Amino acid sequence: MPVFTDTHAHLYFHQFDHDRNAMIQRALNNGVTRLFLPNVDSETIAAMYQTIDAHPHHCFPMMGVHPCSIKANFEKELALAEQELKHSGRRFYAVGEIGLDFYWDVTYRKQQFEALERQIAWAKELQLPIVLHCRESFAETFELVKNQAAGGGLSGVFHCFGGTVADAGKVAALGNFYMGIGGTLTYKKSELPEVIAAVDLQYIVLETDAPYLAPEPYRSAKNPAEKRNESAYVVNVAQRIAEIKRLSIDEVATTTTQNALTLFKMN
Repeated sequence: MPVFTDTHAHLYFHQFDHDRNAMIQRALNNGVTRLFLPNVDSETIAAMYQTIDAHPHHCFPMMGVHPCSIKANFEKELALAEQELKHSGRRFYAVGEIGLDFYWDVTYRKQQFEALERQIAWAKELQLPIVLHCRESFAETFELVKNQAAGGGLSGVFHCFGGTVADAGKVAALGNFYMGIGGTLTYKKSELPEVIAAVDLQYIVLETDAPYLAPEPYRSAKNPAEKRNESAYVVNVAQRIAEIKRLSIDEVATTTTQNALTLFKMN
């Protein structure tokens, strides 16, 4: 069986409280053996740790503050995340999920930039990759990351990549960065198939962003309970990539898993 990696899943969210163990087992049954969990903010740390501790051989944590959690109290949020990252005694595999989000609200735009720069500094100091959230902000995020990466010592992934072929080329040109591809690739109006066709597989990692962004056919399910995304469905994304690139699903699994291991420094 091919081995897959879900590089981005919020498996500690309440949507999984009633069947978390069974859901993780379904992923394992599908060959999805490594699940990387990004943090959101101070309110998600305990739940993330609980999930990690219950599944230490398959779930791997990140630490950071999501851009939508950068509010008036962002200094406190950053201090708590930095404390966990540097002094909790736990191993983290990335600084994430961090970035810029101008979709919902731009009230704290300036603070989002400051928070991103500071969290990138942690990543450089600790030699960890960054996991980037950029919604309605690709140009700004890319410019900041390009400048920060110029001297070397920075790697990461543009999570939930939704850019153009030109944007993908820019990410690939950075050298040490990947594009996280998930369920949106399977949507009818998605422009990602064009990107996938143009980009070398060596720059792609698989993700779900579970419980969000379920791939088809789950997204169109009539039963709301079936619309929830989960790590097992990363295989649906791999299958779509295989179709677009005319590869076997084994090739997609092998290359994207190797990319993930390189990204998270698990080689």
